[in-house]
Amino acid sequence: MHSTTNILVVGIGGQGVMTATEILAEAAIALGHDAKKTEVAGMAQRGGVVSSHLRFGKKVLSPQITPGTADVLLGFEAAEGMRWRHMLRPEGIALMNTARLVPPVVELGLYDYPEDPIAAMKAAGTRVIAFDATTIALDLGDIRLGNTVMLGAIADHLPFSADVLQECVLQRFRRKGEQVVDQNRRAFEAGRAAVGEAQMAAA
Repeated sequence: MHSTTNILVVGIGGQGVMTATEILAEAAIALGHDAKKTEVAGMAQRGGVVSSHLRFGKKVLSPQITPGTADVLLGFEAAEGMRWRHMLRPEGIALMNTARLVPPVVELGLYDYPEDPIAAMKAAGTRVIAFDATTIALDLGDIRLGNTVMLGAIADHLPFSADVLQECVLQRFRRKGEQVVDQNRRAFEAGRAAVGEAQMAAA
């Protein structure tokens, strides 16, 4: 990691892209980093495409990530991850949910959904770790846990302890009771484990 860490989070409206970026920023700020973030939402409430830039470090002047400089691309949706792969630096890593969530631009015929976004990214030379965050969330009882699964997935690819990020995640749910906190704890750990297993399988 450089003195400034650049993370790009992308997906479809309703997946929790912006919330995930907020929690990542909170974790960075809790450790004394300067953090800046920006969001671009296209009809986010209607399932449109969403991207969120986060930069943190000792001193950050702009939230905007320059193409070719992102350390991590966190793709909540496969095709959106592929569409943003140009933002990664050569040694960067894409952490990709394999779930296909077709946005309205495809249904309207304005954009063709790629046949295999993950394979296309790998063929282009991108370092990709892919896992099915949506199925993991459903197995834990709630598709909304996908957001926490994705945060677990990035936890070991940050310049600080996974425990700090997990605490920021769980803090969000404390007022909802211990059952919800426990559900999110398991989702976070499942995301970490899924990435670890995918890395071992690829090694």
